[in-house]
Amino acid sequence: MDLSALPRFLFTVFDRFAVLATFFMVFALTLDFMKRRKCQNYPPGPRGWPFFGNVFQVDWNNPHLSFAKLWKQYGDVVGVQFGWTNTVILNGYATLKEALVKKSEDFADRPQFPVYEDIFKITGEGIVFARYGPWWKEQRRFSLSTLRNIGLGKRSLETRINAEAEFLNKEFENAKGLPFDPHISLNHATSNIICSIVFGERFDYQDEKFHKFLHYVGESFVLEGGFWGQVLTSFPFIRNFPGPHQKIFKNQQLIIQFIQNLITKHEEIWPPDETRDFVDAFLNEQEKMKHDPKTSFVKSNLLGTVVDLFAAGTETTSTTLRWALLFMVLHPDVQSKVQEEIDSVIGKDRKPALEDREEMPYTNAVIHETQRAGNIVPISLPHQTYRDTEVLGYTIPKGTTIIPNLSSSLFDENVWSTPHQFNPGHFLNSEGRFVKPESFIPFSAGHRVCLGEQLAKTELFLFFTSMLQQFTFHLPENEPRPSYTESKFGITLSPCAYRLCVKFR
Repeated sequence: MDLSALPRFLFTVFDRFAVLATFFMVFALTLDFMKRRKCQNYPPGPRGWPFFGNVFQVDWNNPHLSFAKLWKQYGDVVGVQFGWTNTVILNGYATLKEALVKKSEDFADRPQFPVYEDIFKITGEGIVFARYGPWWKEQRRFSLSTLRNIGLGKRSLETRINAEAEFLNKEFENAKGLPFDPHISLNHATSNIICSIVFGERFDYQDEKFHKFLHYVGESFVLEGGFWGQVLTSFPFIRNFPGPHQKIFKNQQLIIQFIQNLITKHEEIWPPDETRDFVDAFLNEQEKMKHDPKTSFVKSNLLGTVVDLFAAGTETTSTTLRWALLFMVLHPDVQSKVQEEIDSVIGKDRKPALEDREEMPYTNAVIHETQRAGNIVPISLPHQTYRDTEVLGYTIPKGTTIIPNLSSSLFDENVWSTPHQFNPGHFLNSEGRFVKPESFIPFSAGHRVCLGEQLAKTELFLFFTSMLQQFTFHLPENEPRPSYTESKFGITLSPCAYRLCVKFR
């Protein structure tokens, strides 16, 4: 090459590169503009960054607090964008009621969850994350009727929970008055209830394999609902790259493997003489429907549904009980009043029964206030609009991701006299009788209301009263005082680790 022509050659190369780069930049910005266009009368919200939207304007360690600020600034219906995902945040009980109850089907769908994409290929979508339609309706109807047949709302379930409460109290007794973290024991107890319903068996509190399984479940709740879970949802392509988010997929595989082994053991002795549990009921239905090509009763969906029952029925209830014990050690006067009511209605020897709840308004109020102040599932699971719809006059197109901000209803200053304090009086009238404000919706509402709501209510009352019937809980001496304002966000909002001591009453 003639060296005298080199500058002209380099200029030509760089000039072409600049033109190409400009073209791609204009193309990318145009594409981003098209993706970010909104329909007329779309809910107001903050301006976002190109490509990233409002991802960096939310604290993903405490998204409910960020959403509370947006609520005050933009109103009850707020439009945001995470990546290219159009999202609407619903705030306040009136808004949530209009969307989730009055227009329940409009908001009954689920968005895609890239964080679960690989697992869904093995398990199917289960029931919690399944898209709205005939498949989901069939599985939800079956699950509800099967849970009722197995014992939900019946004396047999109470017997099962009371028996497990004895094992739990024994674990507390084994601490011999020394400081300990109740997290593992509470998680094990609530998990055993699900195990008994799904598999007809329970696990010993010293079972290391089960402990590891529960650890994976708890860790997954934090990872999937936290920063990396949101990053994967907004930018699914990063799932193929190494990084901290790969821990999510590793845990998912370990959880699936553990549950699959339990199902396989169950299948080896099927069919039984009589239906023993949820897995038996599903396998029976699968056999009946095996010639229907459209049936949702397929092997993969059994695995997915069981995973959902474990996740939904274990972590939320055990987290609520952890909040309950934390509130009791921080408010010993409340604990004393609960124990007085237990002694008066149940006594110190008889086991609690669900029918006692109607005669124990203060205890009932304390449990409900724990759910409210603990704010266990602050932003619920995301919904998606099933069709074009409206809320409070705003237009929300089909396929929009919806975040029901349950915190806004549980902490609404127009409803609760002291929303940011633990106050059982929120659920008592002037005569001391239990009342439940309409805006108390910790289990969400509408078509997607929590499947295990009835089970959770039963467990919370029986476990809580059983523990306080036997023990007084107090803070260890010479240790930092825990605070209920400090918490850890995942799919659930859990208290930071704390230790307590127990004393026989």
